[in-house]
Amino acid sequence: MDPTGRPRELGDFLKARRGQLEPRDVGLPEPGTRRRVAGLRREEVAQLAAISVDYLTRLEQGRVPASAAVLPTLVRALRLDDDQQAYLYELAGKPFRRPRRRSAEKLRPAVKRLLDRLGETPAMVLGRRMDILAWNESAAALFTDFAAHPANHRNYVRLLFADERMRALHVDWPEAARTAVAALHLEAARDPDAPELADLVGDLSIHHPEFRTWWAAHHVTAAGYGVKRYRHPVVGELTLDCDVWDSPDGSGQRLMVLTAEPGSPAHEALRILASWNAEPLPRS
Repeated sequence: MDPTGRPRELGDFLKARRGQLEPRDVGLPEPGTRRRVAGLRREEVAQLAAISVDYLTRLEQGRVPASAAVLPTLVRALRLDDDQQAYLYELAGKPFRRPRRRSAEKLRPAVKRLLDRLGETPAMVLGRRMDILAWNESAAALFTDFAAHPANHRNYVRLLFADERMRALHVDWPEAARTAVAALHLEAARDPDAPELADLVGDLSIHHPEFRTWWAAHHVTAAGYGVKRYRHPVVGELTLDCDVWDSPDGSGQRLMVLTAEPGSPAHEALRILASWNAEPLPRS
């Protein structure tokens, strides 16, 4: 395969595709005035792809070859289907593997039993791309009503940005969000071709400028343990230890558990949350 690709043809393709899209197609607000030309502006595509306008200009003019790292971001920004992706990679002179949708993740019954046994301890199971696969009542009481969100939106990073209760819960939301984005970057390295990941990153990049900025920084972290500070509307401020345990079955699923020192104010707050969230006993 030609390592330099065909930059001029690639540039023509990028310009043509940009001209076929309207702001509403990529989740951008409609302009207040009529545009002189159809399609997205270079500035808009560059913003969506987290690259500079100058770099996009040189790509469209065929002055530079496209790097392998920039191709997935262009795919997301320009909403390319599988055939268009294959064409883009061919023009760039890079190998292309047609993405395959992953099967739904299954939770082992033993893990569900463990969640339920944790009782007053908030806990949840995170899957690929940090999807929230299961949780106990204490986790819902602390964070948000996960069941109220569609299953395909139950993602820890997505909710951290899009759910107002999750945002307000964190004493230092920017730090918590940056850490989550860095953890998602590590997940992306393990499964870079997953179309579900491309959908998630593309959607968050469009609707949340902070995510777009932090994703472009390429910071990574395993986020295996740490201290979390919350400000809950019912029990006030509490500081909890957060530990994330890898599943021994090789599934990539992880158990996230939040605990407090016995007898501490945070421990008492978790007990109050558990009792506040408990369903009333049936009347005889």
